[in-house]
Amino acid sequence: MTLLVATANWAADVWAERFAAALPGRRILVLGDDYEPADIRYVAAWKQPAGALRGLAGLKAVFGLGAGVDYLMEDPDLPAGVPVVRVIDPDLTHRMSEYVVLHCLAHLRQFRRYEAQQRDRVWDDDRDQPAARDVRVGLLGLGELGTDAACKLAMMGFKVAGWTRSPRSVQGIETFAGEAGLTPFLARTDILVVLLPLTPATEGIVDARMLAGLARDGRLGGPILINAGRGRLQVEADILAALEAGTLKAATLDVFQTEPLPAGSPLWSHPAVTVTPHNAAMSEPSAVTAHVARQIARIEAGEMPEGLVDRASGY
Repeated sequence: MTLLVATANWAADVWAERFAAALPGRRILVLGDDYEPADIRYVAAWKQPAGALRGLAGLKAVFGLGAGVDYLMEDPDLPAGVPVVRVIDPDLTHRMSEYVVLHCLAHLRQFRRYEAQQRDRVWDDDRDQPAARDVRVGLLGLGELGTDAACKLAMMGFKVAGWTRSPRSVQGIETFAGEAGLTPFLARTDILVVLLPLTPATEGIVDARMLAGLARDGRLGGPILINAGRGRLQVEADILAALEAGTLKAATLDVFQTEPLPAGSPLWSHPAVTVTPHNAAMSEPSAVTAHVARQIARIEAGEMPEGLVDRASGY
């Protein structure tokens, strides 16, 4: 069995080393090694270079190394009919929930305000602090990541709801679905957390219309956006316009339409924007390679892998 690690400037040698430990006795290659494309049985990819998947006639499965698989689904060389498998790993899920809870709490407890006051040596006696139970968080997307984050936010006391394209139920979480459910979902949301997969149907979904639909009667003084999903889900010009107009109070953005975020982007210096460098839920190589090894064992035993992507829907 031969596995190819196909990444663009993302520690391919580190991934290969971890795969060698997780799959002893198997041949592990990286792009640039000498190999016959027809000999490759599995690919583990992250934003693979153009042509990396070309000619892999013996491929049994392609594994994404991150939470999303949009970069795979958009590759014209992705072999037809080959299973695509996304990562379902507790380590990655917990990391995302940590990020979401952290930034919901930071907005709840006005962290940026107090950070600025410390910098300016201002002691403000205004101690008005809404409680978590006073704030409505809405999760746009209730997959593995969104569901875990929703449940942990609910444990903190937030009023939590989730929206999905098709109906689903999560114990203890109010749910909305489809186009008909989007308007009431937004209208009850003070903090919008975006964790949708990127597909043709979701690209640009976080736009002026969506931001205008968020609640105006919340305890935080205006709605807040947190996007830790994919950068192309958001229209950054609309986010900036909403911040300037007061339609949006603040934004925490971990992902961007262009990455790395260009130095000239006004998002860097906007006083109401928190920028993080797409690190909300980094894939930990040891955890992910162990997960992939388990799925390869399932495939070779004639079983279905966990995390199989529906190629029609893109996730």
